[in-house]
Amino acid sequence: MPKAVGIDLGTTNSVIAYKEAGGNVIVIPNAEGSRLTPSVVAFKGNEIIVGEHAKRQAILNPENTVISIKRKMGTDYKVKIESKEYTPEQISAFILQKLKKDAESYLGEPIQDAVITVPAYFNNAQREATKNAGIIAGLNVLRIINEPTAAALAYGLDKQEQILTVLVFDLGGGTFDVSILEIGQGVFQVKATAGDNHLGGDDWDKKIMDWILEEFKKEHGIDLSKEKAAMQRIREAAENAKKELSIKMETEINLPYIYADEKGPKHIQLRLTRSRFEEMSRDLMARLEAPCKRVLEDAKLTPDKIDRILLVGGSTRMPMVQEFVRKFFGKEPSKDINPDEAVAVGAAIQASIIKGETKDIVLVDVTPLSLGVEVLGGAVEVLIPRNSAIPIKKSQVFTTAADFQTNVEVHVVQGERPLAKDNISLGRFILSDIPPAPRGVPQIEVTFEIDANGILQVSAKEKSTGKEQSIKITGATRLSKEEIDRMVKEAQQYAEQDRKKRELIEARNRLDQMIYTAEKAIKDYPN
Repeated sequence: MPKAVGIDLGTTNSVIAYKEAGGNVIVIPNAEGSRLTPSVVAFKGNEIIVGEHAKRQAILNPENTVISIKRKMGTDYKVKIESKEYTPEQISAFILQKLKKDAESYLGEPIQDAVITVPAYFNNAQREATKNAGIIAGLNVLRIINEPTAAALAYGLDKQEQILTVLVFDLGGGTFDVSILEIGQGVFQVKATAGDNHLGGDDWDKKIMDWILEEFKKEHGIDLSKEKAAMQRIREAAENAKKELSIKMETEINLPYIYADEKGPKHIQLRLTRSRFEEMSRDLMARLEAPCKRVLEDAKLTPDKIDRILLVGGSTRMPMVQEFVRKFFGKEPSKDINPDEAVAVGAAIQASIIKGETKDIVLVDVTPLSLGVEVLGGAVEVLIPRNSAIPIKKSQVFTTAADFQTNVEVHVVQGERPLAKDNISLGRFILSDIPPAPRGVPQIEVTFEIDANGILQVSAKEKSTGKEQSIKITGATRLSKEEIDRMVKEAQQYAEQDRKKRELIEARNRLDQMIYTAEKAIKDYPN
């Protein structure tokens, strides 16, 4: 039987792993001998270069080199290379093809089946795009699972005897997720998840890049930000400086011949201390706090109820991040797992579970935001509340709002506010050919179904005729970090105001129904 693999398709690096028959999970090295493959794709003539070689040549070929494509997944963004355009799915597929090819070479057999991970806060469009990237790469995508959940699976390999409440703090290259899980007796139950899709190690790199550019401009009066080759060298130097400052108190940044003008060559020679780096990163550190507060509130827990804290993602190696975790949760984080590899290891375990090779583990994931439909008066009727375990299927019967209505519009929304206009619209569809009848008579069953990949399908069926219409929510929702923050914060901020609006709409609807019933009774029984 061909091996089923787990893949962490990361913003900065990607990892592939598989589970041996004996139970060990092996992280597969790439053709260059490294267990981490840079998520970088370059185009050179007719050649497509992926991984370490693509990263190395970027200095000389920056305009044809693509980095951090994960941040564009689920959008209409196009990568323009000469006369061609590529979607984020296609670029991601090149990375997946490289992982697949290197794994096949290492294992000596073909690979078809894969579990691919995504940040917990990825929306439907982003999950669908990730799945499509796998298909383009020639993989049979068994499942899309959340990165923190995968990490918890890796953590639970040999720690299943007692029931533990585990917090997974996952700070990768481009995304931040924090999740709380209950692990024990072979069951992994996700209690709550929160995060920021646009916060990761790349942002810390940018802080150092901006500082280097500012220092160079002060000294020479030259803005290097438009110099592509120089920027690529500065980007690499910033990343290396960040890594060095995780183990040293200061680092030197030396970039000779970074620029030349009529006065001659210019060089960069700077010294950056850890304390200065931490000072310039204060705003990024502050952004870690809101998701951490939210996940505790959603799980109805206080920090002292957390048994273990698991650090995931290479960016958690930064001392300032580890110190934040210690102070915020009042507990020392566990360091008995490689933060770069944990997600791929967990994905490999999940692949093994799906293929029936691993028993006695049940994985229960959750949906991060509430899902519902707009009803009379613009209110939202929630069918699937936030943090519901997935896969899940929920149905509710609705009716018409007017006499002899022959069609209804089903408007699907995502968010925490009680009014539809304050949430994100995921899509709309019309159920037509409803048999004419007085209002309140037709029975329209609306069904929400979220599969194990977190992808939503909504259907509406008129029960007397069986007439049905449905929509698969794919590219309709693109939640930016700002939108996610706004939705959750506004839901809390306007809770009382929203409650009053909802009560007013419900009272109006009840009054309208009473008037309708009275008028109908007078009409039906005039005497």
